[in-house]
Amino acid sequence: MTFEAVYENGVLRPLESLTLANHQHVLVTISNSGAPIDDIAECFEPDEWEFAQHDDISLAEVRRALSSIPESLADAVIASRDER
Repeated sequence: MTFEAVYENGVLRPLESLTLANHQHVLVTISNSGAPIDDIAECFEPDEWEFAQHDDISLAEVRRALSSIPESLADAVIASRDER
């Protein structure tokens, strides 16, 4: 289960209702979603890194694909998310 929470006055307060029994013990892992990630390796599983090593897309192909976006990349991502 993954959920967002806010830390207030010494207590983590979930931003959504959780289906947990009263007094249920849980293990919590804290990730600061607002902070930039210092080590990108933390974002991927080892098998994803292995797969990426065999990716043969050239820098020229990436540049060509990016140049085909008529507006900014940020605007294209936002538009794509809005379409979902």
